[in-house]
Amino acid sequence: METTKIQRYKRIISGVLCCLVLLGLVTGIETFLLMIPDHPPNQGTTVAAAAPGDPLWQPPPAKSIPAGPKGESILYGQSLIRQTAQYLGPKGSVLKISNGMNCQNCHLEAGTKPFGNNYSLAAVTYPKFRARSNSVETLYKRISDCFERSLNGKAPDTASREMMAIRDYIEWVGSGVTKGEKPKGSGIKSLPFMSRPANPGNGAKVYRQQCQSCHGAHGEGVKDAEGIAFVYPPLWGPESYNDGAGLYRLSKFAGYVKYNMPYGTDYTAPVLKDEEAWDVAAFVNSQPRPHKDQTADWKDIKQKPVDFPFGPYADNLTEEQHKYGPFKKN
Repeated sequence: METTKIQRYKRIISGVLCCLVLLGLVTGIETFLLMIPDHPPNQGTTVAAAAPGDPLWQPPPAKSIPAGPKGESILYGQSLIRQTAQYLGPKGSVLKISNGMNCQNCHLEAGTKPFGNNYSLAAVTYPKFRARSNSVETLYKRISDCFERSLNGKAPDTASREMMAIRDYIEWVGSGVTKGEKPKGSGIKSLPFMSRPANPGNGAKVYRQQCQSCHGAHGEGVKDAEGIAFVYPPLWGPESYNDGAGLYRLSKFAGYVKYNMPYGTDYTAPVLKDEEAWDVAAFVNSQPRPHKDQTADWKDIKQKPVDFPFGPYADNLTEEQHKYGPFKKN
């Protein structure tokens, strides 16, 4: 009798163990499946990983792109962002209206990288009033600004297939963001202001150590074998962004390089110290580049960002201090 009870207990325990093993296998399989992304990351890029429980913004999965004409337009817009020069550069197959850089040279991973100047907020914040133009701007105007400033060229016609495709792609990237929400990972991560001016001389040393191997000794970048597009973009010179671009402001450039450069860096493991990021921003943006007439910008000079490097100003700080700091909030 005692033996029978023991055997019965053994069978119960064995059954429980089998269930636990099976449950463990199922859980392991589910965990493995959850780790498989909906689409592979872009070749040669890194994917920022959020800490456990951290609500970090992520772009929608590729499987959410609809079928039909709308989906085709989104995919074409994605190609235009990734390979702008192929379509719209100096040797573009569609138009010749930009400087040879790609949109994703500034908006990393086609505008989908957390803290990589992504497009998460673009669709839900436009149309909006912008003090720079003193007007209510549409998303088309925002895209046009990128072509005229960062790509130092001309904007595609608003009614063109290319402009509508870029709009459709940007709207898709931000489709999971609610109006009024600013998810973690959007845009560029800001750095605290320094108590001293940013130093271009120090920045030149940082550039040689961390940036020169990709962007060249003279900031000229590296082109592909066909000479059509840049593998690594120019940071100054005639083929780079002009002085009206957002990254010409030191606060934008410093935050951008801190959490994204050298190539392969993300916000979880920055390489540069804050002061190095400010200094290399000062060095890069002290180098020659195309000029854009900005006399029509900032009609209300009290609205100018503190690091906008061209006067007149509503305060008593010099133009030099507005460019390199130390900055004081308006």
